[in-house]
Amino acid sequence: MNNVTQIVQKVRQAPWRVQHQWIGLFLLALVLIAMVAGIYLNVTVRATLAGREIQTLRNEITPNQRDNADLETQLAGLTSFEAVQQRAEAMGFQPTSPDEITYVAVPGYVAQSAVDLSTPSSVLGLPSSPVILPEYTESWFDYFMNQQASSASAGGQP
Repeated sequence: MNNVTQIVQKVRQAPWRVQHQWIGLFLLALVLIAMVAGIYLNVTVRATLAGREIQTLRNEITPNQRDNADLETQLAGLTSFEAVQQRAEAMGFQPTSPDEITYVAVPGYVAQSAVDLSTPSSVLGLPSSPVILPEYTESWFDYFMNQQASSASAGGQP
């Protein structure tokens, strides 16, 4: 009996061991909660920084769009008929009359003929309705019936 009592006393843990185990479990839970909070904080900080960067880029886009619109307006003014005409006259160009224009014939040059897609086909001598071959006007049912009738008339031989 004495041996059994000694074994039970050895198996039973001391109170300070149980207390250490509870403290260890508490600290483990605390570390896990701290890790989850740290990961959450990291993700939140990254999302906030990305949002700030997007906001900064949007703030840079607005002045660039204004500058673009200003440059397009300046280009439109510089390429307008009146502005081009004034610059041409300042360089010594002047308007010409049809009598002053000289056309030069280039030997061997053949001008491309324009394609008129609106011309009806009847003018060109083609039939006005599309031509469909008789083979394509037959339904599947008619085709199989004709095949059946032709094989029956041939004595069942193909």
